[in-house]
Amino acid sequence: MNNDQGPQVVGINLPTGNDPQAIRQRVEAMEMLLERSFRIPGINLPIGLDAIIGLVPVLGDIITTAMGAYIVWEGRNLGLPKWKLWRMGANVAVDTAIGVVPVVGDAADLLFRSNTRNLRIIKKHLDKHHPETRIIEG
Repeated sequence: MNNDQGPQVVGINLPTGNDPQAIRQRVEAMEMLLERSFRIPGINLPIGLDAIIGLVPVLGDIITTAMGAYIVWEGRNLGLPKWKLWRMGANVAVDTAIGVVPVVGDAADLLFRSNTRNLRIIKKHLDKHHPETRIIEG
C-alpha cells in the first residue's frame, strides 16, 4: 500500500496512492467537503460547497459537476462495474439538471445529495471487495 501523505484538505492529510484505502479516504473527504462541511445555524442542517457554490449561476454548477465527476472517476479507478459507474454518473447528471433551475435547484441541492449517494455506492463496493479499508468508528 502506498500511503504517502499528499495534500491537506479540510484539515485532513490525503494519501496520494492508488490503493483502495487511499481512494476511500479521498472520496470520503470530497463528499464531506461537498455535502457536509458546514451547518446552517439555528436549524443545524449540514450543507457543503455543492449547495454554496451552486448559488453562482452556471459557473457554480460547472464546478460542482466537475467535483462530483471526480468521485465517479475514483470509482472507475477502483474497478467498479460499468452499471455502478452509470448509476453514479446519473446521480451527478440529475444533481446538475436540478441545480441549473434558479432557486428551486438551490433548494434541491439540500435534498438530493448526489455525492453522498455516490460515496455510498463506493463504500458498498469497497466493503465487499476490499474489507480491509473499512474504518470502524466507535
